[in-house]
Amino acid sequence: MTWFLRRILDLVDALAHWYYNRKYGTLAEKMGRSQRLNALGQRGFIVIQIDGLAHEHLLEAMARGYVPTLQRLLNSGQARLARWRCGLPSTTPAVQAGIMFGNNWDVPSFRWYEKDRGLSVVCKPPALVKQVQERVAAGREGILNGGSSYVNMFDGGARLSLFTLAAWGRHRFFENVRGFGFVLLFLFSPWRVVRTLFVSFWEYLRDLWGRLASYWRPGRRQRFTLIRPFFQIIVNVVFREIETFGVMLDIYRGVPCIWANYFGYDEVAHHVGPLGREALRALRGLDKQIRQIDRIRRQYRRREYDLYVLSDHGLSPSTPFRALYGSTLGEYIAAQLGEAVALDERWGQVHHARKPADFLLEELRGMEMGRSKRAQALLRMLRRWMEERVVPDPELGWDMERHGDVIVRSSGSLAHVYFNVTPSPMDLSEVAILYPELVARLLEHPGIGLILGRDDGHPAILTERGIERLAPEGEFGPEHPLATLPEPAFAAAQLARVASFPHSGDLILLGAWNEKGEVVCFEEQWASHGGLGGPQDYPFILYPAHVNWDLSQVTNAEQLYYHFMERYSQPSSTPSSPQPQTCGRSRTP
Repeated sequence: MTWFLRRILDLVDALAHWYYNRKYGTLAEKMGRSQRLNALGQRGFIVIQIDGLAHEHLLEAMARGYVPTLQRLLNSGQARLARWRCGLPSTTPAVQAGIMFGNNWDVPSFRWYEKDRGLSVVCKPPALVKQVQERVAAGREGILNGGSSYVNMFDGGARLSLFTLAAWGRHRFFENVRGFGFVLLFLFSPWRVVRTLFVSFWEYLRDLWGRLASYWRPGRRQRFTLIRPFFQIIVNVVFREIETFGVMLDIYRGVPCIWANYFGYDEVAHHVGPLGREALRALRGLDKQIRQIDRIRRQYRRREYDLYVLSDHGLSPSTPFRALYGSTLGEYIAAQLGEAVALDERWGQVHHARKPADFLLEELRGMEMGRSKRAQALLRMLRRWMEERVVPDPELGWDMERHGDVIVRSSGSLAHVYFNVTPSPMDLSEVAILYPELVARLLEHPGIGLILGRDDGHPAILTERGIERLAPEGEFGPEHPLATLPEPAFAAAQLARVASFPHSGDLILLGAWNEKGEVVCFEEQWASHGGLGGPQDYPFILYPAHVNWDLSQVTNAEQLYYHFMERYSQPSSTPSSPQPQTCGRSRTP
């Protein structure tokens, strides 16, 4: 490289550094998030979570050209890609609790019931999610200590938690922005504003076409409307841009650890399948967000960051139980028990834009405070307009203490069934004695792949031969229920662990699976997760090439916790050196 060319590159570097300093410094000051100057020499990390993307579906997306940024990171030798086992249940709360706090014990699914308290738990209402975090985090330090959390269920001990359920209402993105500060947000990011509007309009046209095309897809028809799709899409696109902007601002500030979760792919894929065109387009949009984050990570280097891109679980192609057999799982169980039984069945429906709309509504409520009367009236009108167009979520209106004789809690292809004849967990033998007709019908039902429970306190499965205790180290002959899974011993160990949870069901049912990786789902989903079978159990991690990390022996999300705690732990300090801001203390596994 010639002397002149080196000087030109140095000049470009200096101009870029000046530009980013002016841009992000001004924005951070206006938002009340000033630059952090302490311990910028210590290496930090960024976790980008792509919710629901299986390892094999990532490879397919790469082959089709939908994730060029991730492909570039691999081809350039900057990153490595590995498949890992997230463990059972294959759900976001279990995985995030495991990675962030090293503890997902007694997180049986996305929904469950606690017989001893008569309490239904679903990981949606912030108050319940906070309770779950307090339990799993007790006595443990999170990997995000001193850092930032975006759009997560749990905050990982983060100092700043935005759009995070366990820290709902603690912080707001625009809480310190006043008057001219909003103008600066647009002036410093004009291209982001134009791109957001263009992408929103383009996705709106795509959505309209998709709704028309759905009339030729039996069982997946979408109602044709003009207003609601536009609202949903602009909310999703705007929210995604806000999240990315927040991460980029944190990189400028030198925040030591950042976790941002992008859930758009998961929401869409539940409806259209993991490799549906709409799901892959959502994935391409997320890849563009990763490109922006990676670019500023490389260009603005006051702190060196390791970039991790991972998924919490995969998605298996599925067919709803009701579509196959004409009733929900709970309705089928109730029919075997007779008309006198009081059934309490709960399962969720995925609503596009529900989650980002809730977060943005919370932002609008916060922005109303401390404004002029005219501004408050305008913001209130905008908030009410949004509230009228948000699809209501029935689960958020549940009476969490209402229950019946039989409780069914379904999460994907995993369901927990509780019998309220006793507040204590029941053995399989007790269930079989009290409900012999039900047990017989479940055993012969083609949509049920496995019946799991307890036998004198030991994990066991129910088969036509009777009750068999689970032995992960045992033989898995061709007649064994787990024999068709790719890793029967791994599956048996995970099933035994879930059956040991105090708040797992008296019966734990898994939807049937086949060798193609397709499963029967207890919710209205065409791609699901939560149980066993197919890609749902095998997410991916893309990690820095210089990190020596063997993921072949990982069988549960808890094991990833120790990697972050040990690699990014606090170094010993001396009186002459400043106390560094860290992401947690090391723990011995």
